Amino acid sequence: MFVQVIRGQVDDRDGLRRQLDRWVQELAPGATGWLGITAGVGDDGQSISFARFESADAARANSQRDEQGQWWAEAEKCYAGVPTFLDCEDVEQWGAGGSDAAGFVQFMTSKVTDRQRLAEIDQAFESVAGQVRPDVLGGLRVWTAPDESCEAVYFTSETDARAGESADLPEDMQQLFADMGSLVLDVTYLDVTDPWLYSP
Repeated sequence: MFVQVIRGQVDDRDGLRRQLDRWVQELAPGATGWLGITAGVGDDGQSISFARFESADAARANSQRDEQGQWWAEAEKCYAGVPTFLDCEDVEQWGAGGSDAAGFVQFMTSKVTDRQRLAEIDQAFESVAGQVRPDVLGGLRVWTAPDESCEAVYFTSETDARAGESADLPEDMQQLFADMGSLVLDVTYLDVTDPWLYSP
């Protein structure tokens, strides 16, 4: 999987949503290898979008289409300043990553001190997630640098997510989350309470 990460400050939230709706309706049918989009804007106007493709070649082919350039010329007007783009081929998916059923998405950017251990924790959590955190549908972790990631976690709803955060977990799960916390540094969160979710 290939993911293009777009980040920026948005000053026209409704306009950006309309532009994404238009892209899916008008441009997506001609976008070979397009897998889906997760996007949204936080309360502070910050926005992160994950555009998923089967491969870098598929994403590149889409970017080179004239209609894509014309569409972006309008979409970028919704941002205050120039958004940043990161093209990432190093992507990990767990559970129903990218689920259109999510009612709440939390993006998390961080530095990771031990990627192998983090992968082991992900695997252990995924095996029991349905029992201990049924609010968690899945996630996508995009590696933007060897030790930096941007992750999207998909929840059934914000209410369910908050309840899950405060619920009592088995001791082994508590230790697992403590271990995870020790591996990620400089963490920033973006809570998207109205996620924009698209797929073919």
